[in-house]
Amino acid sequence: MHLRAGHPTDFATPSATLRDLPPIRRRLTLRQFARITRNQLESLPAETFRERIVHTRVFGRDRYHVMDPELIGEALVRRADIMRRAPEMRRALVPLLGEGLLTAEDSNWRWQRRAVAAGFQPARLADMVPTMLAAAERTRDRWLAAGDTPLEIAHEMMRTTFDIIVETMFDGGAGLDVARVARSITDYAHPLGWVLAYSLARLPDWTPYPGRTRGREAAAYLRGTLAAILAERRARPSARADLVAMLLAAVDPQDGRTMGDEEIIDNLLTFVTAGHETTSLGLAWTFHLLSRHPEVEARLFAELDAVCPGGTVLPAHLPQLTYTRQVFSEAMRLFPPAPMISRYVAEDMELDGVRIPANAMLVVPIYAVHRHALLWSEPERFDPDRFAPEAAAARSRYAYMPFGAGPRVCIGNGFAVQEAVAILAVLLARLRLRDAATVPSTPVMKVTLRPSPDLAMRAEARHPA
Repeated sequence: MHLRAGHPTDFATPSATLRDLPPIRRRLTLRQFARITRNQLESLPAETFRERIVHTRVFGRDRYHVMDPELIGEALVRRADIMRRAPEMRRALVPLLGEGLLTAEDSNWRWQRRAVAAGFQPARLADMVPTMLAAAERTRDRWLAAGDTPLEIAHEMMRTTFDIIVETMFDGGAGLDVARVARSITDYAHPLGWVLAYSLARLPDWTPYPGRTRGREAAAYLRGTLAAILAERRARPSARADLVAMLLAAVDPQDGRTMGDEEIIDNLLTFVTAGHETTSLGLAWTFHLLSRHPEVEARLFAELDAVCPGGTVLPAHLPQLTYTRQVFSEAMRLFPPAPMISRYVAEDMELDGVRIPANAMLVVPIYAVHRHALLWSEPERFDPDRFAPEAAAARSRYAYMPFGAGPRVCIGNGFAVQEAVAILAVLLARLRLRDAATVPSTPVMKVTLRPSPDLAMRAEARHPA
């Protein structure tokens, strides 16, 4: 069954067979296990793209994949109190991020969320727009100077968004070795497929895997670097209202609690890693899709030429770039940078008549929800009009979740969208990108959804109307 783009969920009433949910038995061979270590998308059953709930049993653990937006809201919002971070995600992320906003649980998470919320208010985000535009202009000028040289777009976007992170969150750099920090983040992320797969298989922490030593060295370097920055800032406070200052001043409005050094480092690393990689990946996939859909590209160029005369983008232009924002939203539908939410259920619960026992895994496969046959008309098609205001308003809130859902929705989602629109506007006001790949890229999930190999493209100057 196909629904018109933007219409709310219309799942059929589940049959008795679906309610009974006989498990899809998964007996993984070594070859299948190896595929999962390279790409976690391989763990998604095909049924997740067309059913409401799918029950599997992998490595002796029950996993319930939930795709119905109404049931997603029930689980992640109304039953959020019994949802806990999945053990495999904590095993992958805690060595680097500690107990910051992304990994903390219960009251430890709640007070941190309250304490930093003021730093992500619209007025604060608006102050960051000139920095975002300036970073994008540096990227544009670098690309124009590179001529016909192929560009690795995901890498280029990570460089641009990291530039913004450094400027807005670390007082312009504060002595950071930016290249080494970026490389260390990549070194830590590279073997995470092994960490996640080993955790699913319940192998002990000491089990060796490729990249383990380099990943641990990267975590030690990153945490040590930020500890030094924090010590310097405590000794010599800055008047600039960057992220370090915000965390130093963060106070829980309920009880006056403040953050210690380890909590500040945990959250600095959370914002640095999550804050630059997810946006950069969304942008990389956006450029890829535009290069393959010239009619969408032409319409986006027409908006930029009308709103930004002469190709100069000003902060006041961003709210007017509605189609540019729709293009980015549709790219995030097809290639959500954070493609899966996994929780374990702390106590027995029921979803639509299905009993989910305590300690089972509840998985919301965002990648599958965004491409689900019952939620989207022609789900594989790139169509930014799905996010026109009327269509978006008619759709269930939990049919589209590029920043997660429920109380733990990404606190930086406003920052990310504003940053993405600013970068797209500056670059595409004067450039167009063309596919230069000799080998097609595929989406690979290792916590985030990266193109493999990187998307090779060439930048060409264009003359705004």
